[in-house]
Amino acid sequence: QVQLVESGGGLVQAGGSLRLSCVASGRTFSVYAVGWFRQAPGKEREFVTSITLSGGSTYYADSVKGRFTISRDRAKNTVYLQMNSLKPEDTAVYYCGAGRTFGRAEGLYDYWGQGTQVTVSL
Repeated sequence: QVQLVESGGGLVQAGGSLRLSCVASGRTFSVYAVGWFRQAPGKEREFVTSITLSGGSTYYADSVKGRFTISRDRAKNTVYLQMNSLKPEDTAVYYCGAGRTFGRAEGLYDYWGQGTQVTVSL
């Protein structure tokens, strides 16, 4: 089993920045990739970005490309999501997921955190 804990969410004005963290524990050696997803009220959960833990390959949704950056610190078993130029439409609960493959499909991720709320005001 792998346990994931997200943190770093909060309330920020449009144009501001936040950095989310996803800390993994447990059988982390089984994790190949970590992804960030988000779910806004009344909407389905959607892919944001993902990263491979070994080579650091990344993949971004078009809606966040150029504004969000995913990175990892393998020594700390932590994946970060730096979010800049935030917009009200970025408001959502952000979840990190860990899996054995790399991609944007939710089903590729076996383990999930509890989520952290990000609210962007005008």
